[in-house]
Amino acid sequence: MAALLTNLKVGLLIAICFAVSAQLYVRRVMVPHQRAEAALHDFPRGNLSDLYPRWIGARELLLHHRDPYGVEVTREIQVGYYGRALDPSRPSDPHDQQAFAYPVYVVFFLAPFVNFPFQIIQAFFYGILVLIVAVSDILWFRVLNWHPSHHGTAVVIVLTIGSLQVIKAVELQQLTLVVAALLAVVILLAVRSRFTGAGILLACATVKPQLAFPIAAWLIFWSLSDWRRRRTLFLAFLVTFGILLGSAEWILPGWIPEFWRGVFAYLQYTHATSLFDDLTHSDLGLLLTAPVLLFTCWTCWTVRHEPERSPHFVFACALVLATTLVLIPTDSTYNQVLLLPGILLLAGSQSILSSKNLSTRILFIIAAITIFWPWIAALGLTVASFILPASRVQQAWAIPFYTSIAIPLAVLALLFQYAFQILRSGEQTKFASERS
Repeated sequence: MAALLTNLKVGLLIAICFAVSAQLYVRRVMVPHQRAEAALHDFPRGNLSDLYPRWIGARELLLHHRDPYGVEVTREIQVGYYGRALDPSRPSDPHDQQAFAYPVYVVFFLAPFVNFPFQIIQAFFYGILVLIVAVSDILWFRVLNWHPSHHGTAVVIVLTIGSLQVIKAVELQQLTLVVAALLAVVILLAVRSRFTGAGILLACATVKPQLAFPIAAWLIFWSLSDWRRRRTLFLAFLVTFGILLGSAEWILPGWIPEFWRGVFAYLQYTHATSLFDDLTHSDLGLLLTAPVLLFTCWTCWTVRHEPERSPHFVFACALVLATTLVLIPTDSTYNQVLLLPGILLLAGSQSILSSKNLSTRILFIIAAITIFWPWIAALGLTVASFILPASRVQQAWAIPFYTSIAIPLAVLALLFQYAFQILRSGEQTKFASERS
């Protein structure tokens, strides 16, 4: 990425090429393969929108006072999502029940949309999510105190929107993109000492608790470390979160046990596992997770007294977001949008770019290869789709995702290396923009 930002005009052309090829790969290779597999194995396909279960749940609860966690609503969700209700007697049917597995208070945020046909909601969210991703890039620039030129900004935005992770999230209408943008706003407000707004929006981001709670734990701990100045972040979070929980309990009494049953059921029928579990296929994953968590906690403890404008505080936020991908029991690629601040921080760091440490250079090269591999592979398959028979190209559809597990690990390893440099030596973080 640093090279792309150095030669901005060339970098923008390359970024556009990567983004277009990724979109064409999805349209010409990945989706046709999925459709062919569905037809071959009698796999049901409906709207396949991750927003749909949340929208149905909100509509049924707010308009018809039905329990969104109930079996009847789940079957209605399946009819829209898969095209028909799932049949346990069919071995080819998906294991994911697509039940309403969010906290009830997500319905408050979807309430403005429950009276519209879902086809309209889909089209609206498709465009709004692309805009949210572009805005998220700009927000992270502000957090990192990074001021690239218009061309540099365009390079990052085009690469982000044109990444397979974001393309997949947009196609699915995944609320992960909304939550990631909310977290960017939260950290920007914290950096600018607007703690009340940060606490309010942090509580709102808990509609996806697995993504929001790790960074919430860090920000609350950081706020408690200087209670006199930062207490409003904790208090605003506590009050807002309490209002969300109380309002949800008022509209659906006893929802919390239902929510937890839904979460545990989801983990069982999807066989959801953490990244390390996927990598090792054994209990060794837990042993690998422990030192990662401990090192992240040690880093946060070390910088807990840093002021909000300190680059060390920003680094800790990026590190916690990256660590989240290792902790949560899912390997969904669209969650990798949480790596964006870490990637931008590393791409603009003097100490990383100019490091003479061999291990740092090797890690940087590995991270760069894993990050850019999906674009390169998608470009190759897109070109091949215009030359070779479609069925032959579709057999290789998974190649762009070969580094999916390696991307968060490589970024996290480089962030750990970076932490050793800046925390042990006391070196101040410098971003590429500060040199210009």
